Amino acid sequence: MEKQIFRSRVSVLLTVLIFSILVLPLIWDFSRRDYLGIYLWSGMLLFFALMFFGMRYIITENKLSTKVFWIIPFGSVNITDIISVERSYNLISSPAASLKRLHIHTKGALLLISPVREQEFFDTLMSINPDIRINVDDKKHGNRIRDWDI
Repeated sequence: MEKQIFRSRVSVLLTVLIFSILVLPLIWDFSRRDYLGIYLWSGMLLFFALMFFGMRYIITENKLSTKVFWIIPFGSVNITDIISVERSYNLISSPAASLKRLHIHTKGALLLISPVREQEFFDTLMSINPDIRINVDDKKHGNRIRDWDI
């Protein structure tokens, strides 16, 4: 099986929230001409932008790996160890740039991810381990604002 890469879904609401927290001090430092603060806040803003838009889920042979910045490994699980996949809006920190996530239950690990092409992702997992129970619906939940997933 060839390597398949799925990028993370990026939530507009979560992005605006996090980046506004970083931009406000940057604007403040610009107004005071604090160049050290400008460099520090700009660096943090760049770091989080790369992190948000650089999350990838990679399936190779029998492994599901998560990488940030395309090179930094964030963890991996054996696909044969996956028991089920369910929808989650859990706020726990995870390699997902959206709160619309998939909770992957394994034999001992918790993994929350948010791939963009979910159906293709499911099909790829099922081709390796057909015993995975997929319990994901796309019904409207209370965690949606104007049909945007948070």
